[in-house]
Amino acid sequence: MRSVRPAAALLLAASASLALASCGLFGARGPVKVAAIGPLAAGASPLNGELSAANAALLDASAQGLVSFDGEGQIDVGLAERWTVTGDGRSYIFRIREAKWTNGRKVAAEEVAAVLRSYLAPASRHVLKTDFPEIDTIKAMTDSVIEIRLSVPQPNLLELLAQPSMAIVHRGMGWGPMRAKRLGRAVLLSPVPDPLAEDPDAAEAAAADPAASIELTGTSPQGALARFKNGYADGVLGGRFSTLPYFVASDIGRSRLVVDPAPGLFGLAFTHADGFLASDSNREALSRAIRRQRLVDAFGLTEWQPQVTLRPAVYRRDGGPAPLLPAWADYDDDSRLAQAKRVVDAWRGAGRAIDPLRIAVPDTPGGRILFAYISADFARIGLESRRVGMAAASDLRLIDEVAPNDDPLWALRRLSCQRDTLCNREAQAKIEATAANIDAGQRAQQVGEAEAVLAGYAPFIPLATPLRWSVASQRLTGLRANARAAHPLNHLIALPN
Repeated sequence: MRSVRPAAALLLAASASLALASCGLFGARGPVKVAAIGPLAAGASPLNGELSAANAALLDASAQGLVSFDGEGQIDVGLAERWTVTGDGRSYIFRIREAKWTNGRKVAAEEVAAVLRSYLAPASRHVLKTDFPEIDTIKAMTDSVIEIRLSVPQPNLLELLAQPSMAIVHRGMGWGPMRAKRLGRAVLLSPVPDPLAEDPDAAEAAAADPAASIELTGTSPQGALARFKNGYADGVLGGRFSTLPYFVASDIGRSRLVVDPAPGLFGLAFTHADGFLASDSNREALSRAIRRQRLVDAFGLTEWQPQVTLRPAVYRRDGGPAPLLPAWADYDDDSRLAQAKRVVDAWRGAGRAIDPLRIAVPDTPGGRILFAYISADFARIGLESRRVGMAAASDLRLIDEVAPNDDPLWALRRLSCQRDTLCNREAQAKIEATAANIDAGQRAQQVGEAEAVLAGYAPFIPLATPLRWSVASQRLTGLRANARAAHPLNHLIALPN
């Protein structure tokens, strides 16, 4: 069970903390100013697909999910002020707090349940729709209690529900914990006063304090960094590998950069299995050819690490097998090159041509650097490459995603039979059987079996861990590196203990 600190106390503490943190710094006593990379739209909805960093920050602050992440990437309260999990792990029961929609009407459990059901509906384009296969029902038990019933236990469910894309947006309205108001091209977010506060006047005063507000701007990476450098922003959110060169060029001190150790998938997914790419061994040869350490070194961050496995190496909570290393993992780069080149030469030796590989990466400085290094490695084994846009027809397309939770099946699901991946029916059957197994011990063993089949099929070239970065001034005492790359606006200032 989880409970929440009284909102009035939080608001008063935030106001005091912000006042102290801002002493001697730009923006003293004014709103915390945050520049997030990407477009900012007041009407953004998780139903429409992936959210920009700016829209994710806005929804996470103004329409938080049942639970949320704190500044350390740990589970915190959200719309639900407490919750319980039944002994069999198959029922999560949430008691929602006293809250109101933007129009002043009380939030009802059935409305919240309907929002969550809509995210998982067939017509939804929600980015996490396929990550909830264990959910049987989402229903309101009373006007303030919601039950999520599972077919099998899912110990990582809360991490999914805490994602910004699980924000509770009802007919375009949020509930809090902050209220959004358009401010020119920016949005001003102010804390929602606690309706149950013992001293309503004190709660209103704390919420109205400018130092407790956030001014959020959505802009380009260059614009965000320029705002920070020139004193018009206290922090920058939403950085990726693709935009890191802008930070390097900005001359902002390295001490201001926050790099998240976020597990996930960063690599090239094959989009079809035709011609040269029809062979499992040919696709694997392309993976062998990449010099991963050389690639990540080109970006100049020691925090960014190469990765050769389909599953991130941190997922061991279930006691299951370690991610499966490819057979060539212990060979040096020259040996891998020779192995890959023999495969290409054998194909051509049989009189078969190989068309230039179309590789879809972002049209950004980071994307161009990535392509340059990958195409150079492919050239060493005799293959030509062309860079194409992310929406163009391609042979390989970049996947760059942080894992939403610690489920060891997440990466396997993401790489199997999705709209942008290849589909091996044997691997998919094993993944589905694993997801449906109620026995945790058997399920852990099945993860390894499913991974072995999928790895043998070679649908993906893993390159590195995902790269997520932010920039923080001294004022943002709560913006800290964490494994979820989670930096909620209402936690940017660390509260006193």
